[in-house]
Amino acid sequence: MVSLQLEGRTVVVTGAGQGQGAAETRLLVDAGARVIATDLAAEMPAGLASVPSPSVSNGALVYRQLDVADAAGWSDLASWIRSQGWQVDGLVNNAGITQRSRLLDASVVDLQRVYEVNVAGSLLGIQALTPVMGPGASIVNVGSVAGLTAHYPVAYTASKWALRGLSQVAALELGPREIRVNAVHPGFIETPMTAGARPEFRQATLAETPLGRTGSVEEVAAVVLFLLSPLSSFVTGAEIPVDGGQSSHGGAKSVSDALR
Repeated sequence: MVSLQLEGRTVVVTGAGQGQGAAETRLLVDAGARVIATDLAAEMPAGLASVPSPSVSNGALVYRQLDVADAAGWSDLASWIRSQGWQVDGLVNNAGITQRSRLLDASVVDLQRVYEVNVAGSLLGIQALTPVMGPGASIVNVGSVAGLTAHYPVAYTASKWALRGLSQVAALELGPREIRVNAVHPGFIETPMTAGARPEFRQATLAETPLGRTGSVEEVAAVVLFLLSPLSSFVTGAEIPVDGGQSSHGGAKSVSDALR
């Protein structure tokens, strides 16, 4: 029977040290995968301390330091994976940063810094690991609701729109290799990145979210697990919002609410 279980599969997760990345790592290990968790820290981050141990799960956790914007780092990771005799069955391009400058205040440097991590980092990962992937492998790029709508932080928004384009091209180019590429677009998720959001931002975002609440990292991780699993074997080039409906109404919710 086809299931969500990933026994015997190796998955690389970037930005795994906290928030969504740590939740994805926990769920994937629990599903039986060998997860190569990567982040900037030299030692395994505390956010991964709650990952199930091999005695509890069939999966395993391996930590590797990686700056996703560093091509040499990706090359070293791919070489190390080959040296272990492993094949990569999944890649989760989760690492991302934000920059909240408004349009007239943002600099080109702001755009470049965010682009290097959110877009170029994903491209480098795909380029480095595709050669060690076989048929049936799956790539999941973590975008944002900001990549589906006009959102105010211009550098972040532009990067997530660009990531959508990268995801579509990758799905097109890697399809003949039987490698699937999909994107998930979280809305307001409770993470360390959103913890510093102003109360006004939180209130306004919830007002535009039909489910009327923020999401959890586990809810994003569950969709990532589905896209990495055999259950989604004929799904590629898809974009799945995980946003409580925030991107579904094009701003019409406030109009609807005002007319009640």
